[in-house]
Amino acid sequence: MEYLTKYPKTISFLDGLKHSINVDNKGVEQLHIVVKKSFEDLMKIFTSEGFTKVKLEHKQPNQIGNGLNLKLKKPWEMHIRMVDLKKGLIGIHAEVEVSRDYLQHLVSQRTPVIYEVEEIMKKYQVDYKIWHDKIKKNVHTIFDNYKVKLATPSIPVFAWKPMLFVIGTVSIFYLWKFVSTI
Repeated sequence: MEYLTKYPKTISFLDGLKHSINVDNKGVEQLHIVVKKSFEDLMKIFTSEGFTKVKLEHKQPNQIGNGLNLKLKKPWEMHIRMVDLKKGLIGIHAEVEVSRDYLQHLVSQRTPVIYEVEEIMKKYQVDYKIWHDKIKKNVHTIFDNYKVKLATPSIPVFAWKPMLFVIGTVSIFYLWKFVSTI
């Protein structure tokens, strides 16, 4: 199943500077949601939306606590990290990727998202800004969007947890067979 979303393409800042979001082989220029809210309050909001703590992850500089993930349509999940910014602000970095439940998570396509987090902030009436990290300015206007389509991996997704159980069970049988023949 593919995942469809949109992402800002042309934006402007308060000073009138217009900017096109760059997409290249390294990915998309990242935009982030920035809020003036406590980490604990944000955790309550995301938890009530069904997000759970990520157990194993590569932490980003200035990341607060563990990341969060939300299962979407199989095989996708949204992964959120919160980072400490200056003056009591928290930056919310979000991306959609193949779920950690599948081996393809390690090599799959992923894309940053902001509209999904923006919806949650609106739902809980949290004031937010969209921040362009490279230019270090708040986005004032979004003129148009990219249409983003994440394709389902070409190789069927393999859940790694059941594979561990099968491998462990077969290994125990072989070990038992080996020990009983000694």
